[in-house]
Amino acid sequence: MVDHKLATRLRAAGVLALTGHVLPAGTWLPPVRRTLLPALAGLGADGHVALTFDDGPDPASTPAFLDELDRLGARATFFLLGEHAARHQALTREIADRGHELGVHGWTHRRPWLPCDPRELSEIRRTLETVEVAAGCQPRWYRPPYGILTGGRWAAAARCGLRTVLWSAWGKDWTPQATPRSVYETLLPDLRGGATLLLHDSDRTSAPGSWRATLGALPLVVDACRAAGLKVGPLAAHGIPRFGRAPGVAHADGTES
Repeated sequence: MVDHKLATRLRAAGVLALTGHVLPAGTWLPPVRRTLLPALAGLGADGHVALTFDDGPDPASTPAFLDELDRLGARATFFLLGEHAARHQALTREIADRGHELGVHGWTHRRPWLPCDPRELSEIRRTLETVEVAAGCQPRWYRPPYGILTGGRWAAAARCGLRTVLWSAWGKDWTPQATPRSVYETLLPDLRGGATLLLHDSDRTSAPGSWRATLGALPLVVDACRAAGLKVGPLAAHGIPRFGRAPGVAHADGTES
């Protein structure tokens, strides 16, 4: 009887741990997070659009994005992979020095399989410390690889003092069929005030060369926002509220140069 009760309790604990691990990952679905957790979706101030890039720094492509953003007079948030920030510290510093915001994207671009995985905390913390040392600034934001937000990842980011944010619109710029026009037109239905845009400045986890479609789409996206009277900038200027509060007005600090 004792063994049976113990086994029942262990099964219940296992189910609870698995639920806590998997359930938050449902926020990967845009309607779920936009409706239930607007701050997690990156919904900010009405007059502002947040421009974000994942998977860098990449010396083969990131410098081209920095040059184009300079030409457009726009700033963005770059979510960096720790292993590449460590390998390309000078480029990591250059992103910050050129006025952009840095975020944590994890040490590697892996999917989470195990609940209560101790690697989540150690890898997020390692990435945070690597970026701090390389760039001389402290990231504020975390975005999990693939947007898969498990309970473990969410808790680990919070323990490191990071706010987790996903996105409200993406350009599907990782596919081999992507073109500047397709990236722009995919974003267009959700290209409105308060949006957080997900793009990629590297093709490490995407179709080879797909970053060129993203680069070509940038002026289309920025011009469309400005034509609609919207400012384009990093998450720090986006006015994302804490959970349960309505977006306020974005401040000018860091929106555009």
